[in-house]
Amino acid sequence: MEILVIGSNVSLLECRQKFGEQHQYCHREDLTDAGEFLKPEAIVFDFLVSERHPFGVYKDFSGSVFLDVSRNAWTEIVGESRATFYGFCGLPTFLNREILEVSLLKGEHKDKLGEICLALNTKFAIVNDQVGLVTPRVIGMIINEAYFAIQENIASRSDIDLAMKLGTNYPFGPFEWCERIGIKNVYELLTAVYEHTREERYKVCELLEREANEVTQSHKGNILGHFH
Repeated sequence: MEILVIGSNVSLLECRQKFGEQHQYCHREDLTDAGEFLKPEAIVFDFLVSERHPFGVYKDFSGSVFLDVSRNAWTEIVGESRATFYGFCGLPTFLNREILEVSLLKGEHKDKLGEICLALNTKFAIVNDQVGLVTPRVIGMIINEAYFAIQENIASRSDIDLAMKLGTNYPFGPFEWCERIGIKNVYELLTAVYEHTREERYKVCELLEREANEVTQSHKGNILGHFH
């Protein structure tokens, strides 16, 4: 099967780890010239979804596209297109799992999804179409609560990580998970879910927000330093 990955090298690596090397992979870092690689028989994994995304590239594409909808709602991102769209979470560590979590734009696409996942040799679960899907919301909330615990001086980061792994048998503690996902990604995920739900449980901890902003500012500084 041909798989077109639109995103970073990290996204490409996770696709290879998840689906294996028996497929033919094509990688583009953006959609600038992705149109020439959009073949009807190809499966597209688009990790770069935003409200400013140039979705016009899919207007005449009749294949299947998996869109990272972890921080967006379908109504905000998908316009008129011949493509069949599915939603997934493209944040680091969420694709390469035993079960592929997918939301449907249209219920009639379920059978086609089954065929694709069979070809990709992956189990899948259909979840409600909502910002953050299911697993990202849960893990995001766990990380957020861990930051509240630090902010209130309840325990150290290492103690919280150890307690969560021993007490719940999670593979990682909240802060280990946050590092793997990226604190900026966690912040943007929680912010997007809170803006769509207005539920207090998703309101970002001040400490998490501050550390995410520090990472963003540091990244900007490194870019400016590079050009100087």
